[in-house]
Amino acid sequence: LSLTRFTKSFRHALHGLAHALTTENNFRIHTIIGIGIVLLLLVWQVPRRESALIVLVIASVLILELVNTIVERFADLLEPRVHPYVHIIKDLMAAVVVIAAIAAGLVGTLIFWPYVFAFFAQ
Repeated sequence: LSLTRFTKSFRHALHGLAHALTTENNFRIHTIIGIGIVLLLLVWQVPRRESALIVLVIASVLILELVNTIVERFADLLEPRVHPYVHIIKDLMAAVVVIAAIAAGLVGTLIFWPYVFAFFAQ
């Protein structure tokens, strides 16, 4: 167990995160939305179990967005001229992120609906 190696690995991870935030528009958008949702969790004091579920779906969308970016970068190395599947692979990865984002939206709607309804019913 090396604290130095762990610190170095953590720095690399932070560098990757910073790179994604500065270069990937969709990752930035999902991050901003995620931060807004977490703020709503705190403001409306959503119970821990529901908050944990929301945090997990936010993390899932962000993770899949990063995986999508990684796959796209590798696919770009091949270029569509090399193989016709490159374009299909990129579309499929985008679909994965869309499905995760829709699922996250549905989970968020189910959890936040009573809070939103109570907020506007005042």
